[in-house]
Amino acid sequence: MKAGTPALSRGLTTRHIRFIALGSAIGTGLFYGSSESIQAAGPSVLLAYLIGGAAVFLVLRALGEMAVSDPVPGSFGEYARKHLGPLPGFLTGWTYTFEMIIVCIADVTALGVYMQFWFPDVPRWVWVLATLCVIGTVNLLSVKVFGELEFWFSLVKVLAIIAMIAGGVLVVVFGFQSHGVEVGVHNLWAHGGFFPTGLDGFLASFAIVMFAFGGTEIIGITAGEAEDPQRTIPRAVNTVPVRILLFYVLTLGVIMSIIPWRDITDAGSPFVQIFGSLGLTSAATVLNVVVITAALSAINSDIFGAGRMLFGMAQRGQAPAVMRRVSRNGVPWMTVVVMTGALLAGVLLNYLIPEQVFEIIASIATFATVWVWLMILLAHFRSRRRMTPEQVAALKFPVPLWPYGQIVTIAFMVLVCVLLAFSAETRVALVVGVGWLAVLAVVHLVWVRRRGGEPARDLSTPVG
Repeated sequence: MKAGTPALSRGLTTRHIRFIALGSAIGTGLFYGSSESIQAAGPSVLLAYLIGGAAVFLVLRALGEMAVSDPVPGSFGEYARKHLGPLPGFLTGWTYTFEMIIVCIADVTALGVYMQFWFPDVPRWVWVLATLCVIGTVNLLSVKVFGELEFWFSLVKVLAIIAMIAGGVLVVVFGFQSHGVEVGVHNLWAHGGFFPTGLDGFLASFAIVMFAFGGTEIIGITAGEAEDPQRTIPRAVNTVPVRILLFYVLTLGVIMSIIPWRDITDAGSPFVQIFGSLGLTSAATVLNVVVITAALSAINSDIFGAGRMLFGMAQRGQAPAVMRRVSRNGVPWMTVVVMTGALLAGVLLNYLIPEQVFEIIASIATFATVWVWLMILLAHFRSRRRMTPEQVAALKFPVPLWPYGQIVTIAFMVLVCVLLAFSAETRVALVVGVGWLAVLAVVHLVWVRRRGGEPARDLSTPVG
């Protein structure tokens, strides 16, 4: 990097990055969106989470391989530019930013729903606006403050989920009744079978299932501010399988053992519904605090990730130069301000269409998320194909199952995009997503290329 070039502060420790990764994986998709996926697929959603989780793990391993070898601001946006070309890099960076805005709107929407547990007469948009003011301010402080806050947010979520699983197991063992139905693992197949909505419902659930894992790619973004990326990134990535098994499959298995899947609604978090249905109102109140913490954590990570992506893109001439401005604490403050301002759209949506906003936003976020993952996989595939055997042998964090695992995962991501077209509720995501990519392609042609805003690259040159 040239002397005088604004630089990010390397203030994130192993502890910070591990819990930032946890925070991105455990958020609204689990605490609120899981009710949508359960309604779509019934108990078979557990299998959907396993399949989706395996695919995401291979995405993160591909990203981890590149991030350890080349920890740069903008992460996978820069990898797409290097290995696929300027246009894919531009599309990936801006689509990730779009994804974070959309996911963040979903998160603040869910938070507004949670607050209605205590304040049913206060409009959701009030809570959305207050949340953006608080989290935006936090992200303007040093990266260490962000890392510490995310650590404690995530720690609360992890402990709460473990306690919920333990409490749920006790409920099953001691045979309480919920909704007039005896609790137990038999509820996973006693109400229409394990696939009660058939193959169609099972496939439809992937729109919400993949949304739940959205944001895990923030691990690559943190590499630019990690104190020791060669050590911290592999540790964070390798915890993903455990998180998926414990925090998604086991948790939702316990939920559906206690409450028959047909009785789980989107009126609030399934976690709160469990204890509320058993008459444990104090426990439901505590859990509502937890799910609010989870939403705040996810919003915090979303603003951080999008801001750092915009900073890296501005350094390459793919975003306005003003995005390169960094505070004395090493924080790209202008990107945080822009992100917070963009999220005011969430306030407007929650004012205009409070009942429909979450499902629409979640499906659009799924398209953006899967597109970003697909670009990560393709960039990694291209980089590996161009390596010499010596370069492959020197990799410090090589991806497993090469190349077949990557090929299958790429095909799966394409399938998820196609599935969005088969439901009226999610079809809007495909339309918006394709329209977004088309607009970006025009902007790249008119603004970036004509201004000579990014350096040319000979893609035939091998990359180490």
